[in-house]
Amino acid sequence: MLARHAHGAGLGFRRELIAPLKTAVPEAIRFFELAPENWAGMGGRSGKELRHFTERYPFVCHGLSLSLGGPGPLDEALLHRIKAFMAEHGMTLYTEHLSWCADDSHLYDLLPIPLTENAVRWTAERIKRAQDILGQRIGIENASYYVAPPGAEMSETDFISAIVREADCLLHLDVNNIYVNSCNFGFDPFAFMNALPLERTCYVHVAGHWVEPDGLLIDTHGADVIDPVWSLLEAAYARIGGEVPTCLERDFNIPDLPVLTAEVEQIARLQAAAICRKAA
Repeated sequence: MLARHAHGAGLGFRRELIAPLKTAVPEAIRFFELAPENWAGMGGRSGKELRHFTERYPFVCHGLSLSLGGPGPLDEALLHRIKAFMAEHGMTLYTEHLSWCADDSHLYDLLPIPLTENAVRWTAERIKRAQDILGQRIGIENASYYVAPPGAEMSETDFISAIVREADCLLHLDVNNIYVNSCNFGFDPFAFMNALPLERTCYVHVAGHWVEPDGLLIDTHGADVIDPVWSLLEAAYARIGGEVPTCLERDFNIPDLPVLTAEVEQIARLQAAAICRKAA
């Protein structure tokens, strides 16, 4: 299939949204994102429905289970499946979480990697191997977490920067993850973001989260985006420009398409404003 490159504002591709999207895809939605683990090799009706959209719109692959920082062997069979799936559907961008989620079996959670020199080398080598198999650079996403692993030898921003540099990969910037972590661990989200290797940004996520009664923020992707996260996204565009494709994540409590479209339109407005400022 002809390769399609994502641009503008996009939306996570959910089965609950297929029917209204087949009726009409709102103009603001320029691309979709999916998890390849949930779709690669899918046949029947679901496979046909996916093909209906990939023939018309760019898609981004955002992985869930590669466990880039994990202790177990890198899942090279999965990477070969993803490579074939991306080629089949003309997808050109793959990103994954900078986390680990498996050992002897999958743990079904995204866990933080210790901030050590050994972990930098280990994770960077696995990213390089993933890139060799896929035949392209991948984006790594700054993750949300709720317990900081012990034994830190560097800051998280230095850790991310070192991996990006050593692996020669790209950055997938998630502004909601930064905001959630900043509230839970008490740091300045803008200073954190500005310390990342933003010049390597290939993709951006924005999402909502849940606030527990005790004030703990949980990165659920199940609520509307709040104003402080929109402000962080606007600040990101001031640094990286508005041209970087940005996806609205919404994984459950999925509202009607017009509600989601309004948030995608807000992404597009912030992108357009950043592009105008750059051109002025």
